[in-house]
Amino acid sequence: MRIGIGSDLHRLEAGRRLVLGGVEVDDACGPVAHSDGDALLHAIIDAMLGAAGLGDIGDHFPDSDPQYRGADSRRLLRTAAGLLADRGLRVTQVDATVLLERPKLGPHKQSMREHIAADLDLPAGAVNVKAKTNEGLGPIGRGEAVAAEAVVLLAEA
Repeated sequence: MRIGIGSDLHRLEAGRRLVLGGVEVDDACGPVAHSDGDALLHAIIDAMLGAAGLGDIGDHFPDSDPQYRGADSRRLLRTAAGLLADRGLRVTQVDATVLLERPKLGPHKQSMREHIAADLDLPAGAVNVKAKTNEGLGPIGRGEAVAAEAVVLLAEA
């Protein structure tokens, strides 16, 4: 068994799409990012790569590479799962938290779990997504940023 921890943070800007866990969430602000800026999936990918000893998301999907401009992070998640499979590893459990002041993510958490589980070939019960506000504190609390943290458990395939 191997455990990895991942995190991601993106500044928010008006007029951009907000995608979290592969789910588009209606809001007036979205992340400033090279890809689709899905902080939740980026944190999970970082946790996966870290647990496997494969560096981080920037090593595999650099923002300097034009092929990842606007990239769908679900595709990146599946690619990362393939990198693990090439090394005889697979994800067995994901626990993640999104930190976002608004909008409320409660209505979207189940869809996020289902997308992540499908992309990692896991039962939905092996994926947990939590949502927290920052109680008005700091850039997240002021609605200027979104962050996510993830813990992933890997096992030999």
